[in-house]
Amino acid sequence: MKHQKYYTFLQKQILLMIGLSLIPGLVYVIVGWIFHIVTPALVWYGILLCISLYGWTLYNEFATYKMDENHLKKWYKKLTWFMYMIFSVWSLVFVMYVGYDKYHIHYIAIFTQLGAAVVASTLLISDKKLFVPILVTLMLPLTVYFAFIDTWYGYILSLFSLIFLFVLLYASFNTNRLLQKNYSQAQHDILTGLYNRRYFMEYMESLIERLAVNQKTACMFLIDLDHFKTINDSLGHDIGDKLLIEVSERLKAYAKDTHIVARLGGDEFILISKEFNEEVFKRDLAYGFSEGLLKVIRKPYSIDGHHLHISASIGVHQINPSFIYSKNFIREADIAMYEAKAQGRDGVIVFNQDLAKRVERHLLIEQKLHYALNENKIEVFYQPQFDKDEEVMGCEALIRWDDDELGRVGPEEFIPIVENTGLILEVGSYVLKETFESINRWNAKGRKLSSISVNISMRQLLCETFVNEVDRLIKIYFPKKESGQKIIFEITEHVFAEDMKKVINMMNRLKEIGISFSIDDFGTGYSSLSNLKMLPIDEVKIDRTFVARLDDGQDDKKMISTIISIAKNFDLNIVAEGIEKFEQLLFLIKIECDVFQGFYFEEPLSKTAFEEKYICT
Repeated sequence: MKHQKYYTFLQKQILLMIGLSLIPGLVYVIVGWIFHIVTPALVWYGILLCISLYGWTLYNEFATYKMDENHLKKWYKKLTWFMYMIFSVWSLVFVMYVGYDKYHIHYIAIFTQLGAAVVASTLLISDKKLFVPILVTLMLPLTVYFAFIDTWYGYILSLFSLIFLFVLLYASFNTNRLLQKNYSQAQHDILTGLYNRRYFMEYMESLIERLAVNQKTACMFLIDLDHFKTINDSLGHDIGDKLLIEVSERLKAYAKDTHIVARLGGDEFILISKEFNEEVFKRDLAYGFSEGLLKVIRKPYSIDGHHLHISASIGVHQINPSFIYSKNFIREADIAMYEAKAQGRDGVIVFNQDLAKRVERHLLIEQKLHYALNENKIEVFYQPQFDKDEEVMGCEALIRWDDDELGRVGPEEFIPIVENTGLILEVGSYVLKETFESINRWNAKGRKLSSISVNISMRQLLCETFVNEVDRLIKIYFPKKESGQKIIFEITEHVFAEDMKKVINMMNRLKEIGISFSIDDFGTGYSSLSNLKMLPIDEVKIDRTFVARLDDGQDDKKMISTIISIAKNFDLNIVAEGIEKFEQLLFLIKIECDVFQGFYFEEPLSKTAFEEKYICT
């Protein structure tokens, strides 16, 4: 498919061709007036003016009307006829004037014909359909004319004109081939042969303009292969490249001529449909097309003896100029695609207003997080922990954020954003420093809690500088080891999905400087008996979902009893969080839970409120 910039180039040739025709054409009118052959000259110039006027309308039609592919093809057909006609007119004037050898006017006619041939080979070099027939049309009359001179030099000139035609065609073909090669390399992906990102972005610019003018719509499908990196890393880049080539072939075969297919880079592909009327767009059709793409991609691959299976996550977005996000077309499809990945991969998500609002809030939170950190707007709250006698024995440090515009932003909303943006290291360092500072102050006041828990992310734990950071803070705030007081780092069960050897090494290094460990949300993720035995942990924390369902039946009571029994066998301390009822507390005490936490006792309190209620009393 020809790119619209190609047609734009041809459009510019229209004005140039009109100028190169009308101005020299006046010379023929003047010559006709001087040598008393003005009538045929005026008739010829009138024909030239009419054709030039037709060319001018073609130029304006293209300039003022953003055409779809069908319109472009029709316009190109008109342009072809214009070029044929305007060069034919120059052959006509050659025939008219070449016979006037009395005043040597035939020399002007011959030179003009040769000049027209050179102009054609120069201006139309990008299109073989134009320059080949036009060059033949311009040069053959010269060849015939020289042959009819009926002298030896006439025959030689006739032969030379054919040689000149051959040279022009040869040079034009070679240049055209080079242009096409350069164009193809600039617009196509080297590996897969699909259109590349550069072509796609240029195509989208013209498409969006056309959609806005014609009030039409189009549909975009952003495809990201799931776990492609695993194949690349395990089998090598050669296998990965061959897999990408096979995927691209399947996408082209499935899309046929109804969609443009491009590779954005890596394992990301994108398809854009041809434009259609908005009322024709149906969400189910777009979803069905996407499901077809998934089926095509899921089919087994056999590459160099390896039998491979791969899936994809697809984000779908309707390109609608009236839609507020239309200028961010790839971003919207990207958002939908990552939503598909977040929901387990191998799926399709169609971008919509609700998703847009959620993402806008996500981006706003991300922007404000930097300000909140710099201005200390994120606070450390403390939720007390109690023993079976309902006496305060410790607390958990939790972060809270109140924003003037966003209001109260829950940790379940902003913590994933913090982790994804890499701010978790900065936030984690801030929480550690604030917590250690508070513990030091409480100890100085003579109120030493038995344990203080701090949530630690995997990125913190696996960071090479983390142990040194914790060691530095301990030396600052606890120069003398406090007996009977534990600082507990809470890690989630996702730790079992990491590099266990590295995790255990980091945990042991932290334990050497006095840190204890607790598994948070125990029972909801990757835990197993072998993992519990492997990790140097001191405590497990029963997830609040189990506690909340204690009233639902015996199954959940048996589950918690089993968890506590397992933990006791490993000599682990047990904490239950999310306690909201007295009956829940009684049951947990009965099955020998050690520490209790929840709204039944107290909600998380600001540092000032916690100190007033539990430290300074």
